Amino acid sequence: MSNLATLETSILDQIAAAGDEAALEAVRVAALGKKGSISALLATLGKMSPDERKTQGAAINLTKDKVSEALAARRDVLKSAALDARLASETIDVTLPLRDAPTEAGRIHPLSQVWDELTTIFADMGFSVAEGPDIETDDYNFTKLNFPVGHPAREMHDTFFFHPKEDGSRMLLRTHTSPVQVRTMLSQKPPIRVICPGRTYRIDSDATHTPQFHQVEGLVIDKTSHLGHLKWILHEFCKAFFEVDHINMRFRPSFFPFTEPSLEVDIQCRRDKGEIRFGEGEDWLEILGCGMVHPNVLRACGIDPDEYQGFAWGMGIDRIAMLKYGIADLRQLFDSDVRWLSHYGFKPLEVPTLAGGLSS
Repeated sequence: MSNLATLETSILDQIAAAGDEAALEAVRVAALGKKGSISALLATLGKMSPDERKTQGAAINLTKDKVSEALAARRDVLKSAALDARLASETIDVTLPLRDAPTEAGRIHPLSQVWDELTTIFADMGFSVAEGPDIETDDYNFTKLNFPVGHPAREMHDTFFFHPKEDGSRMLLRTHTSPVQVRTMLSQKPPIRVICPGRTYRIDSDATHTPQFHQVEGLVIDKTSHLGHLKWILHEFCKAFFEVDHINMRFRPSFFPFTEPSLEVDIQCRRDKGEIRFGEGEDWLEILGCGMVHPNVLRACGIDPDEYQGFAWGMGIDRIAMLKYGIADLRQLFDSDVRWLSHYGFKPLEVPTLAGGLSS
């Protein structure tokens, strides 16, 4: 009995001294495992007389219960201490900024942003949006727009042509969104007031040109429209798009096959330290072309030029996006660089509105 009491004291002391759960487990195995000291004592009960077995068995089982209870209590203490230590080592700095929500993590591409800005501005003026296919016929892309046979734009150095069909005709990737104007005039009766944004394609590539780019064109057809209306629309558009109170514009005579008269449009700007500011300064920057729709185009689209007239304009979405948001190289718009997009992109919930600001 004295040996059992000594063993019990020794085991309880080892349990109390265990510094972690691994050490405590070693004590448990040494005492209660298959070859443990208490298990060994229990194995001797079979060789004892009934009276000894009754006395010794009760004493050994009492020691076993005390050891088990001590092990459980010590394990709880060690788990609590380990949790406290972990919490102390993994404290959170509440002064750090909160991570963006998933709805704030993505970015809208500047071209998508400018596309939305354009449609917002022109929708406020009563324009609807018209779209058409990227693959066009020579008739819609050139002939009905008064491009004569042999015009340089029909040649391979400007236009992506497909292989000829059996009848000799060739489809092409549209070089402008003007075929959408043709499709609109063929399918709708005047009055017409639409804008035609979309992708266009030309064989050209450098810092200011890419083989695939974006254009937006506008078309107004009715009985009384004139250049004064065109100038007002473009002036109001430039003020709203560049978000300035006033901007001077300069209209210069030019030539386009599908308009007569034709005009190039420059806007007032100031170049300062690599930046361009609009609505101030004494410099001028060309941004678009426009003019009155040529009578031949109206006739080709089934509209009587003696009864109806209209005007049209076109500009590069990529170009005005670069001007507004300070993008130096057109090719960066198509590089798919996430770092670039995180700098120039817009939060997905910042929808452009005329009342709240186009690029707030």
